[in-house]
Amino acid sequence: MFFSLSQIIQALLRFRYLVLFPIVVFEGPIATVLAGFLISLGYFNFWLAYSTIIVADLAGDWLHYAVGRWGRKKFIDRWGKYLSITNERVLRLEKHFENHKGKTLALGKISHGVGGVVLVAAGAARMPLGEFLFINLLVTLPKSLALLAIGYYFGEAYARINTYLEYTAIISFGIALLAMIIYYFYFPRKNNEKNL
Repeated sequence: MFFSLSQIIQALLRFRYLVLFPIVVFEGPIATVLAGFLISLGYFNFWLAYSTIIVADLAGDWLHYAVGRWGRKKFIDRWGKYLSITNERVLRLEKHFENHKGKTLALGKISHGVGGVVLVAAGAARMPLGEFLFINLLVTLPKSLALLAIGYYFGEAYARINTYLEYTAIISFGIALLAMIIYYFYFPRKNNEKNL
């Protein structure tokens, strides 16, 4: 997290929707929960906050997508060797997105820890931008509403909620990393054995 929770709350109270947008772009889930809490206290209008959160969340998704889409070659050339990312693996990822893009994006959006990686991967796989945004919108609408409801009804416990989100992020990241390791090291060997 770039800012402390108290700094985020102070900024939201002072600048309201003007600062809600960039905070949601960079600190989506916890900022949405805090907005729900501030709605319950009467500082925010529900519909204005919800609309701002939806647009900000999609803007953040687009930024991740842009990194993957237009920064792909530079990223692979510069950092790929350190992360075992090759053009061949990116081509496999593109095929995966062709067959499972909706499910993959939906899971990425609801997984707090690995969402950014999935969004960047969608850009790297050159998924059509309109389809990318549409699927993310379908997931963002109920997800943001649920986070606002958590903040509205359980807002006083925002510090504990943030801790749970951080634990969820760490666990999700660990599971995703393990899945990638198994996929990249086990399945290529299995395919090579079949070819022999």
